[in-house]
Amino acid sequence: MRRPILLLLAACLPGLATAQLPPAAAIAAPAEETAAPARMALEPFVATYDAWYRGRQAGDATMQVVRAEGERWRVDLAIRGERGLAGLARLNIQQSTVFENGEGGYRPLSQSTVRKAVLMDKRVTGSYDWNAMQAHWDGDLKKERRQPVALQPGDMSALLINLAVIRDARPGATLHYRFVDGGRVRDHVYQVAAEPEPLAVGDMSYDALRVARTDHDGDETVLWVASGVPTPIRILQRKDGEEEIDLRLVEYRGA
Repeated sequence: MRRPILLLLAACLPGLATAQLPPAAAIAAPAEETAAPARMALEPFVATYDAWYRGRQAGDATMQVVRAEGERWRVDLAIRGERGLAGLARLNIQQSTVFENGEGGYRPLSQSTVRKAVLMDKRVTGSYDWNAMQAHWDGDLKKERRQPVALQPGDMSALLINLAVIRDARPGATLHYRFVDGGRVRDHVYQVAAEPEPLAVGDMSYDALRVARTDHDGDETVLWVASGVPTPIRILQRKDGEEEIDLRLVEYRGA
């Protein structure tokens, strides 16, 4: 991979889910009964995705949110390559962010990424010092990305922005976030569709809001958010106008 998977992490292939689809009520109300998504309180969950790369299944991906203590939480993403090039390389990627969930929103405290494959073992750790208003990263990074990054209120890691989109999506809204992760800083702007649209999940269809971001180079990231679901129903990345990464929710449950 040459680009991040929807802010989740860079240079990886997604994976193949093995779980079965849950009943409709476990994902969202059917399309004809669903209104615009209501603002959700953060709750622990585990979600499994069936992942495709350029139209072919590649492995499985699991995202979870767990509560640590007090207002501290952790969001994790694990990607396992099982088919195609990802399977041959035995790709295994894990990313985590520890964060606070308070009145100021999701505030990252630490971040880690581990990428393993044949002949590759890369590790990166980061810390967000809100007293000094600086973030630092160490590990297998270019020198310029190990330099301190000045923080601003509201800055979030890649994984936290995905959670924020779920929290903030409203019909017709424009969502602004500042991505600070891995020694990089970028402004991310998402546009939420004015109306929900039917989205097939297995043999079922649900109303979901389309939330899209287009990069300066024209590449596009799209998430679909359904009412009552703590994780995206689908996450799609297009590159040069072609579908590249496609994560499709298989099941989720409260952790």
